[in-house]
Amino acid sequence: MAADKPPELAQLVDEHHAVVYRYAYRLTGSVHDAEDLTQQTFLAAHRKLDQLRERQRAGSWLCSILRNAWLKAQQRRTPTAASALELDLQNLVQAPDESTPIDREQLQRALDALPPEFKVVLLMFYFEGLSYRAIAEQLAVPLGTVMSRLARGKAHLRKRLEPASLATAGQGR
Repeated sequence: MAADKPPELAQLVDEHHAVVYRYAYRLTGSVHDAEDLTQQTFLAAHRKLDQLRERQRAGSWLCSILRNAWLKAQQRRTPTAASALELDLQNLVQAPDESTPIDREQLQRALDALPPEFKVVLLMFYFEGLSYRAIAEQLAVPLGTVMSRLARGKAHLRKRLEPASLATAGQGR
């Protein structure tokens, strides 16, 4: 049986490395950390390969392993208070024009500024395409907590990503 695992793992790496790495980069904001986290993910997958029941769900299985590894590492860090984000929930900025491209580096800086609990919910929702309920189940938090973290995270990103012209226009009030 052990002879079957390396080729299967190699196939998983071939098929899913790009997605796993992009997700790791969005979580960490660093090429070096993303490479380490990607490697850690595939090492864990190799050890747990017998737990993969449905081959077509390998991508989401790998993303779950990656997310859990990242969350475990984040537990060792000092949490950031939501009040430190300077979110003004009363005066949220309007959604940007869809035709306006978003600078990827600016997006990554904005994601890096988020506390881990907001960042992971945003990425699970937008990157993994999970529903509120699925996120709540996987993180073992109430549905309302998921909704709140998603709303606050999006507000933070909007504030950080709004064009400079909108930011200065609001200062004249």
